[in-house]
Amino acid sequence: MLLRTDPFRELDRLTQQFLGTSGTWSRPTPMPLDAYRAGEEYVICFDLPGVDPEAIDIDVERNMVTVKAERRPRHQGENVKWELSERPLGVFSRQVMLSDTLDPEGITADYDAGVLTLRIPVAEKAKPRKVAVGHSAGRRQIQA
Repeated sequence: MLLRTDPFRELDRLTQQFLGTSGTWSRPTPMPLDAYRAGEEYVICFDLPGVDPEAIDIDVERNMVTVKAERRPRHQGENVKWELSERPLGVFSRQVMLSDTLDPEGITADYDAGVLTLRIPVAEKAKPRKVAVGHSAGRRQIQA
């Protein structure tokens, strides 16, 4: 289970998108994500189109996962005159708080086609388990 940490992040993202501002290291732009459970793991997918995998930084501290990435402008040469630039540039960041039912030690990350995918295993203590029922060898009988 994932826990939301900032209900106003989506509003900030929409405001930055509307105003055309790019993220900075002190005030990064939030990145959209999807999160779902698939069997014995949680999967979180972050949209990071056009970001070099070397520019992605993932930190885990206790139950907090922080993903930061930077998309820099592509330099096309000296004779290039930009006519239109709508794709956001700058720094993107997102923090996700994991519940105690997930194992942050087992996180894996893959980046393909502009999507960063984190896979977080469900902790052993949170998995369903069977409890064996034993029976006593020596039962006491009540005498009248």
